[in-house]
Amino acid sequence: MLLVKDDLLIFNDPIHGHMELHPLLVKIIDTPQFQRLRRIKQLGGAYLVYPGASHNRFEHSLGVAYLAGCLVKTLHDNQPELKITKRDFLCVQITGLCHDLGHGPFSHVFDGLVIPETKQIKKSKGLPDDIPEKWKHEQMSVLMFDDIVKSLKAENEDVLKEHELDDKDVTFIKELIEGVKTSECSYEGRDEEKSFLYEIVANKQNGIDVDKWDYFARDCHHLGIRNSFDHQRLLKFARVCEVNGRKHICFRDKEADNVYDMFRTRYTLHRQAYQHKITNIIENLLAEALIRADRNLHEGKPEDMLKISEAIKTADDYSKLTDEIFEQISSSTADSLKESRDILNKIVRRKLPKFVGEARLTEKNKSKVVDLDHGMKDKNPIEYVYFYSKRKPNEASAIKDYQLSSFLPKRFNEELVRVYYERTDKNKEEEKKKMEEAEKCFQIWCDSKFGLH
Repeated sequence: MLLVKDDLLIFNDPIHGHMELHPLLVKIIDTPQFQRLRRIKQLGGAYLVYPGASHNRFEHSLGVAYLAGCLVKTLHDNQPELKITKRDFLCVQITGLCHDLGHGPFSHVFDGLVIPETKQIKKSKGLPDDIPEKWKHEQMSVLMFDDIVKSLKAENEDVLKEHELDDKDVTFIKELIEGVKTSECSYEGRDEEKSFLYEIVANKQNGIDVDKWDYFARDCHHLGIRNSFDHQRLLKFARVCEVNGRKHICFRDKEADNVYDMFRTRYTLHRQAYQHKITNIIENLLAEALIRADRNLHEGKPEDMLKISEAIKTADDYSKLTDEIFEQISSSTADSLKESRDILNKIVRRKLPKFVGEARLTEKNKSKVVDLDHGMKDKNPIEYVYFYSKRKPNEASAIKDYQLSSFLPKRFNEELVRVYYERTDKNKEEEKKKMEEAEKCFQIWCDSKFGLH
């Protein structure tokens, strides 16, 4: 048995129902570092477009931990020869729980817009830049996880030993959080025989992981968007097979359509919510407000100034960064934050730039503003998934083209240019004329660049 039922704590969740979690996970949940996730919206600026999207990183993380446990248990019960241990089970669940600890204010607004733009500004001004190249929230998740382990050990030095975990397991969890390609990398936390465990929470092989299973179901639920992907069914058909000398999580061949529905759901969510034309502009305004406030927002005395972009250096400073920064800036009376306050006020009062139009880019022009795909850029993601048959459950391979539906798209990504008009609200008639002129200019530009209408 992987778990003793009497030890489990039950959480009631609108997506997965009654979720049973290990006591060590509950210890992690009951830390300030984890509770911080209650104050970070899962969908960032999309909440200001979709009123139902009020869910946070907190409940998503619980859901991922639960699903990670479900998948490991399925593999353990169906394939005892894999020799999955209680330690493996617990490590993968902890990874699911902690994988998003490193998200900043408004989720991907912070690592996708604020940090890259701040790096660019520092570079253009010749200022010292100690922000790591290609900084991502996963790196911060590892730092925050280390801080949780440190705080738990401060209360009880043997907290990990009591659950049969050691330093190698901590390394394993951190590897799982950052994600590694099982086709390329060597591991420290587990040997080759357990390579499939690296595909459960953050799957760099083909993108099928329990992180997506939870946020597809949870986001669709709160957004009111239909979810055609059935993760509960796919989970039952998961199996580990050896492909090209490595163990991978594979699925029954008859589930190919369900797998495609998963990738299609990703595209739909990006198109209708994550990259919604108003979500985009709101998130860009949020990022602009944070960037302008970067050198001015501080805690306590002026000499104790905390720069937003430099809070990523320590877990303690980073713990102070949540969506509450919106109210901190809005309620501030500091002259240095006036520009940021004005930007946030535009969002509150819905004085947003007007959407002029969008154009799908051709292959010849690669400059882009919005990139929509099924998870693997211009590639068909199904080609990277291994399937087994009923007759040969221990042999898996990629599905052949002739086995795929002829209704699948010919292209799996699209790149869009979006244009917005900065309104002034001085004269409605004048604004209307300028907007019409902007639309005409954009149409002419599209025709000349892409031959689009």
